[in-house]
Amino acid sequence: MLELRPICENCATDLPPDSTAARICSYECTFCRTCVETVLENVCPNCGGGFQPRPIRPAREWQSGVSLASQPAATDKKHSPVNENDQRALISRLAAAAPDKR
Repeated sequence: MLELRPICENCATDLPPDSTAARICSYECTFCRTCVETVLENVCPNCGGGFQPRPIRPAREWQSGVSLASQPAATDKKHSPVNENDQRALISRLAAAAPDKR
């Protein structure tokens, strides 16, 4: 189950569970849309993969035991700003490969 991490790992912008600005990679590294588009250029600094919008967990319990209230979002904040030089080097190494081919 997704952790729904509470902040952007790079800039620490709040990303509440219902945020449409949250982006995740397949390892659930979590960044805001702005950082993904302008700093990371759709390259995860941790795994090299691409990003997708993070799903929003239903706040209302439509099925028994399945909701944000029953399965709350994570509260631990992982903040590790990206080293821009390292990120540019990673981007240049992966520039020719589409996210689904990395």
